[in-house]
Amino acid sequence: MPFAWPVRVYYEDTDAAGLVYYANYLRYLERARTEFLRAAGFEQDRLAEQRGLVFVVRSLRAEYLTPARFNDELEATCTIERLRRASVTFAQQVRRADEVCCDAQVLVACFDTAARRARAIPDDIAAALGRGFR
Repeated sequence: MPFAWPVRVYYEDTDAAGLVYYANYLRYLERARTEFLRAAGFEQDRLAEQRGLVFVVRSLRAEYLTPARFNDELEATCTIERLRRASVTFAQQVRRADEVCCDAQVLVACFDTAARRARAIPDDIAAALGRGFR
């Protein structure tokens, strides 16, 4: 089962045609990844402050399949597709019931803020992600 986070489409999320503006799907996916980490026991602000690490998007691929509209109730899903030493590839979707509005693959790297370069994902985080969130 993928991790799922509910999203309601607000007027501000839509474009002139009344459809969700494409960049807002990326915001929904980001929220789902943040909540996914929180559910695994990790707050991103604490990781940055206490361990000097952040997760940064390195690349993504997104396909927009069916439009969402104002007031739609959506869910953004998140599944780990691949867990590597210093990165995680997430398979993500924004769905309206059984319809996929946006299908994405997001590569996130673990980044050391002091060294300003990629670093290995700490063992406790990798273990939590590998345990119950695949």
